Amino acid sequence: MPEATVSTVYDHRLTLAEILGWLVEDGLVKRPDADVLLRDSRLNRLSAHPLVIVADQKWKSSQEPPRALNLEVLGEWLAARVGLEYHHIDPLKVDFTAVTEVMSSAYATRFGILPIKVTTREVLVATTQPFLRDWEKEIRAIVKKDIRRVLANPVDVARYLIEFYNLARSVKKAAQIGGQGGNLSSFEQLVELGRTNRQFDANDQHIVNIVDWLWQYAFEQRASDIHIEPRREVGIVRFRIDGMLHQVYQIPMSVMAAMINRVKILGRMDVVEKRRPQDGRIKTRTAEGQEAELRLSTLPTAFGEKLVMRIFDPEVLVRDFTELGFTDDDQARWKTMSERPNGIILVTGPTGSGKTTTLYSTLKQLATPAVNVCTIEDPIEMVEPAFNQLQVQNVIDLGFAQGVRALMRQDPDIIMIGEIRDLETAEVAIQAALTGHLVLSTLHTNDAPAAITRMLDLGIPSYLLSATVLGVMAQRLVRILCPHCKQEHAANAVEESMWDQLVAPWKANRPERFYRSVGCLECRMTGFLGRVGLYEILMLSSDVKLAISENKDIAKIRELAFREGMKPLRIAGAMKVAAGVTTLGEIFKVAPPIEHA
Repeated sequence: MPEATVSTVYDHRLTLAEILGWLVEDGLVKRPDADVLLRDSRLNRLSAHPLVIVADQKWKSSQEPPRALNLEVLGEWLAARVGLEYHHIDPLKVDFTAVTEVMSSAYATRFGILPIKVTTREVLVATTQPFLRDWEKEIRAIVKKDIRRVLANPVDVARYLIEFYNLARSVKKAAQIGGQGGNLSSFEQLVELGRTNRQFDANDQHIVNIVDWLWQYAFEQRASDIHIEPRREVGIVRFRIDGMLHQVYQIPMSVMAAMINRVKILGRMDVVEKRRPQDGRIKTRTAEGQEAELRLSTLPTAFGEKLVMRIFDPEVLVRDFTELGFTDDDQARWKTMSERPNGIILVTGPTGSGKTTTLYSTLKQLATPAVNVCTIEDPIEMVEPAFNQLQVQNVIDLGFAQGVRALMRQDPDIIMIGEIRDLETAEVAIQAALTGHLVLSTLHTNDAPAAITRMLDLGIPSYLLSATVLGVMAQRLVRILCPHCKQEHAANAVEESMWDQLVAPWKANRPERFYRSVGCLECRMTGFLGRVGLYEILMLSSDVKLAISENKDIAKIRELAFREGMKPLRIAGAMKVAAGVTTLGEIFKVAPPIEHA
């Protein structure tokens, strides 16, 4: 509906009577319900935005099919009613430093508006009051750019108006305090020492606010890693969400240096040392009160010190195998191996494929009061009270092999070795298994059968492998289609071809329908929400052990494993595609081709 036809009275604030009248006219709300709310609202909540008051009623629309009248639905409806575009504010896509220069916080609060994007030609301004337009001419005259208004969620506008301006103020104050000399370790900035040599206070309240705010948004956006990276002119902040990196902020280099110092202090790291990599960890709480652990890693680069914070959710320790993506067959095979009293179980896959989560979830289930679970890790990923965890310390010659020997004298039942990297570690793992312990460890190989050849290449005799290895599991992580917005559609020629290529030479019935990613507010318009595992489990049967002892090549071992029921990673992925969990493109991206002799 054109904006001019909605109301002839401009420059007024929306009233509840006005909103309820339109909702009744459009058949979304029944007149008796509207009258009751109008009478109640005159007694209280007069300061709240009308849309917020209506959303608080948790009504369903009177039209078919009924929809919950939440703030997003009401916002989209009102935007169409007044002839404006509706805009959902994504804080990770807002350059808060630029938008807060457009107008003051007091001015924005007065009119219920918030700048959310500044380009060379226009300023995009979110409003909650479509009929208040006096500010438009004033701002256009000041910024010398076009003003484009959009309607936004009033709760989001109120929240981000405070947060953006507070954050911009903190960044500005921190930059003024720090000047240009805050990151003196940067190779290219050494020539600027004569300009200023003022140092930062990493405990300055402005820096504290920025770091706390950064963590808050990382937790809210389900980020698994936070990258703070120095560049020539500015610092870059990126979040890894569902395995993909997203650039979210640019900050002055001086502020970035103070932020890194703040995190290093909290992580008990050497703040002065910027020439060598360091590791640390921080335990904190999310806004909901849940514990979260951050593992820190710094790296000296050409432009200064880079920091990566990996976020660990302790909840992964209590997830069952169904949540991790195990099928019933996967669970049965994995349980058969992990409940054996002694032997070696290997988990293989590239970095970031979920190996640690699988091992921790398994150990959590095995760690009863009747058993002694010991781990040797580099570094300790998540601190778990039920385990006895040992950290590798290379500076004092405490590596994996030395650590396992020490653990062997601690009366263990189950030993987890972070990674088998060399012959010495492989040999002590074999020795631990031969002496009656259950050993779990990881390798980096393409698939499960390749782990056997990797151990042989390290120098472990084939007869010892066949005597100790219980099984190998290869795994990958794929993104899950957002359940709120995924769309079902009939298979097209491209998808049929991709399916045939995916499962070849295996015979697997092609589903008649596939799902595609769309994008909604729940998944931040990515189309994906979370990740799930694909698993390839090789159990060392008597025939497979015989093939290993006879030094059969990997192709023969792989074919034998296929005949005994091992599903390749791509077939595991095909099952997820057929179930509507993910897409063909995701499987092709992470799962290696099926190799046959």
